[in-house]
Amino acid sequence: MANSILLTTPFPLSSKPKSFHLKLTSSFTHITINNPFKLPTRKLPNSQLSNFKKIQAIGETDERSSISIDPDEDLLVGEDAAVFELGQQKVSSWLYFGGVLGVVLFILQVGWIDNSTGIGKDFINAVSAISDSPEVVMLLLILIFAGVHSGLASLRDAGEKLIGERAFRVLFAGTSLPLAVSTVVYFINHRYDGVQLWQLQDVSLLHHLLWLSNFVSFFFLYPSTFNLLEVAAVDKPKMHLWESGIMRITRHPQMVGQVMWCLAHTIWIGNSVAVAASVGLIGHHLFGVWNGDRRLAIRYGEDFELVKSRTSVIPFAAILEGRQKLPKDYYKEFIRLPYAAITFITLGAYFAHPLMRAASFGLHW
Repeated sequence: MANSILLTTPFPLSSKPKSFHLKLTSSFTHITINNPFKLPTRKLPNSQLSNFKKIQAIGETDERSSISIDPDEDLLVGEDAAVFELGQQKVSSWLYFGGVLGVVLFILQVGWIDNSTGIGKDFINAVSAISDSPEVVMLLLILIFAGVHSGLASLRDAGEKLIGERAFRVLFAGTSLPLAVSTVVYFINHRYDGVQLWQLQDVSLLHHLLWLSNFVSFFFLYPSTFNLLEVAAVDKPKMHLWESGIMRITRHPQMVGQVMWCLAHTIWIGNSVAVAASVGLIGHHLFGVWNGDRRLAIRYGEDFELVKSRTSVIPFAAILEGRQKLPKDYYKEFIRLPYAAITFITLGAYFAHPLMRAASFGLHW
């Protein structure tokens, strides 16, 4: 077997891609990447190449540079999560994003939220007419949202081929967002209805423990939610295969975060409506675990199977079993702007709880 190899980025001279993907399946002691487009390079940990010591690449300055690799770590075949580089941002894109956000919020307010012009109240009334039980209505609202949200997600591949990535994202968000708003508002308005099952709010330190659990739950947001320009279809939406950051702890962080949020709120509120909401939301996200893996397997094939083999649904299970080896500088995968933004927004939402309660009651849903 050869001890060294030269790899050249496989693109025609007429194109200049933003990045390129290397999939290495053999062992080498030395690899050189010929990078004619001066694409940025980054550290790629590796275990498939047992004798792999370093990558040498031509960087942006046309000078050869070395990137040290720990041979005991795993080579990422997925993407590095939560990366946000200011130098790669375009002011025009974010201005466009602000405009899109403003238009979406205006349409949502006029077409759905406002009681005089929107149909959100009529939707809630129609669902509420099915049963006098707030628990049943809560479950029905979650079931409707889950059916639309997961159903459209399952149709993503076919839908994007039919109408394009951006148009399908607009359809997906334009349908899911109003239903999510109605479900959240109904829960806020009716969270103290139903049967009181337990009362633990006087337990010492419980509030602080549950608040911490709720705070941490937001750090389990699925990394794709950080790509705001894709979420708003300013950039072309993509179906990403993430592998770093929170994905090393659990392959389905959004499900884990939702479970943590539900348990914290249910323990604190302690009534049947909170239980119904938690059962519905957790059930929806458990279905998302199966459906998400299925969709990623279809899209990415062997790459996803490799990621699946060294990650776990249950938090920390792959790490404890030795299937996931954390880099020595793993903490750096969280020292990134998106996580700072989560911290700021989560704290802001906590202190804005009274304002949100007043706003939701004003809807009279």
